[in-house]
Amino acid sequence: MNLLAWAVWIAVITSTVLLLRGLRRSRPAPGGPAHPPLDLSEAAFMAGGPGAVVDAALVSLLGDQRMVAGGPGIVQVRPGARAVDVAERAVLQAYANAPSGWLYQVRYAAMTDPAIQEIGDALAERGLISPPGAARRWRRWGLAQAVLCGALLPVSLVLTFVGFALEPGFQLPFLVKVFPVLIGGLVVGIAAAARAKRRITPAGRTALRAMRATHLTDQTPHVQTALFGLRGLRDPYLREQLVPAARSTRLAAAQAGQRRSAGSPHSRSSWGSSSADALPVVWCASVDGGSGGGSSGCGGSSGCGGSSGSGCGSSGSGCGSSGSGCGSSSSSCSSGGGSSCGSSSSSCSSSS
Repeated sequence: MNLLAWAVWIAVITSTVLLLRGLRRSRPAPGGPAHPPLDLSEAAFMAGGPGAVVDAALVSLLGDQRMVAGGPGIVQVRPGARAVDVAERAVLQAYANAPSGWLYQVRYAAMTDPAIQEIGDALAERGLISPPGAARRWRRWGLAQAVLCGALLPVSLVLTFVGFALEPGFQLPFLVKVFPVLIGGLVVGIAAAARAKRRITPAGRTALRAMRATHLTDQTPHVQTALFGLRGLRDPYLREQLVPAARSTRLAAAQAGQRRSAGSPHSRSSWGSSSADALPVVWCASVDGGSGGGSSGCGGSSGCGGSSGSGCGSSGSGCGSSGSGCGSSSSSCSSGGGSSCGSSSSSCSSSS
């Protein structure tokens, strides 16, 4: 029994060391000694992913009447409306490409715009957030370690009684011998899995806190939405429009992920078809541990499209604002930032 106890200690300690080392190496290193301050779009991306960026743009457009609600969940853009930044430009482009004015479709299409996706690439290059899937392996490792350590606790109790039966007399119970390392492995595994799930880095949290402190007294709706997601939005009219749209976007993304996992024959998605055919984008999860207040809207926190969490074209679909292709000349599906949606020479499709 002593030999078995030593084996348990060595196995758990080795697994823990490898887990912590791998998790630390999976986090991007800061891009330099000093980071330039965040702009609102970057802060929104860190607070709630591309969904928060688009939500802040929608709040700005709806707030000054450049975009108006034409009915429950439907929006219209006033003639002559102009964008003041890349996020608003993505929203107006998504509206122009949409066959109808459904707000959640406009929101989702804007999230897939390469300009929005490239915000995540830039933040990852600066070491402020981790690329999608960078720590997925270590999250699974942590969960597996926690489950195995938890399962070994009742097994150790059984082995304790077996040891007493085989070796009568006083001896230290087997459960007592391995209890500390099993509890430690369980706690570390859960903590490491939670840390791997959190995409924002320590440097990113510092930058986001500084940005929030800078705008502490600014109660402008689009600023509060950018910094805190939809939970920072107090205007009842805007919440009535955007909260259901965010919920519908998450549902569409989850359905698309399930369809792709089931091997759906659809290779291209279009807003003209079912919303469930929309391909989830790469940068889609909330990166601030939920502080986006449900604004990320991309079906899960571990990656893109609910269960699969895969990259830009896992089933051959495109990533453009209309779902048919990729139109950026500066980003690529296999970039080191882990992200983006477009190349000047090829689409995001991997199999079409």
